[in-house]
Amino acid sequence: MPIATPEVYNEMLDRAKAGKFAYPAINVTSTQTLHAALRGFAEAESDGIVQISTGGAEFLGGQYSKDMVSGAVALAEFAHIVAEKYPVNVALHTDHCPKDKLDGYVRPLLALSEERVKAGRNPLFQSHMWDGSAETLADNLAIAQELLEQARRANIILEVEITPTGGEEDGVSHEINDSLYTTVEDAIRTAEALGLGEKGRYLLAASFGNVHGVYKPGNVVLRPDLLKELNDGVAAKFGKASPFDFVFHGGSGSTEQEILTALENGVVKMNLDTDTQYAFTRPVAAHMFKNYDGVLKVDGEVGDKKTYDPRTWGKLAEASMAARVVEATQNLRSAGNKIK
Repeated sequence: MPIATPEVYNEMLDRAKAGKFAYPAINVTSTQTLHAALRGFAEAESDGIVQISTGGAEFLGGQYSKDMVSGAVALAEFAHIVAEKYPVNVALHTDHCPKDKLDGYVRPLLALSEERVKAGRNPLFQSHMWDGSAETLADNLAIAQELLEQARRANIILEVEITPTGGEEDGVSHEINDSLYTTVEDAIRTAEALGLGEKGRYLLAASFGNVHGVYKPGNVVLRPDLLKELNDGVAAKFGKASPFDFVFHGGSGSTEQEILTALENGVVKMNLDTDTQYAFTRPVAAHMFKNYDGVLKVDGEVGDKKTYDPRTWGKLAEASMAARVVEATQNLRSAGNKIK
């Protein structure tokens, strides 16, 4: 199937919310990791989301120029072609973009999609993220209002992060402390500034103790029940039941029960990066250790082309990462739920 249209993406999110499941949002940094994500979704019969962070886009832009926009555009255009060979719907998203990178990343991409829509085409990306968690909530929401209007004109959904997620993600870092919990007042201020759909659709990355990076279960205090409090608090004030579409950031190491509670309370998208990075790299490391005398020209020998050919170990990496994506769809209950 082709990359999801705006209408299909909205349907995907509506189905997830109604069915209490979520889509894995897989960070990719190459055509190879893109294929791994697409393969995993296809094998699980799950629609899904592929996303590119600022660091990923810079890497995709090549180390000579490190241009984030060209890197993101190039992979998105590639995805529009190859996704047609996979029997699932996939949305393209850009991950974490802080204030100092807006002009070099999200704003140009929004403008590009707005021009495409004016010309009668679909947007290049289906959603973009504004990460204003390092700003005051007032400044965060002021910028979000501007971006939401531009996204609305381009038939794009905006994702906003209103309060900090702990750990570090592409240069944005926050301490692990009590500030990692969004309050009902924060949620009400967000609804007052951005509306509840009438000004444009947005996804909300609220904080319930989330931490980016690697951690073991029990080392971080997640409170996914807090999401129900946020929805209920806003619903009581504005009269709209279950008003938010939530995003789960920093999910590596989460327990099955924490994930299920988050799904029951309105999470429709969960980011995966750390776990899929490891799944991709682990078989490559095993291959190199096992075949060191073939991938290296040891003691003047010529090595073994079949073992150092990138296609040999690349296929192992793709299969391993795809398997981790399948596991994610099962954990999030999107497996078998693709739009027919």
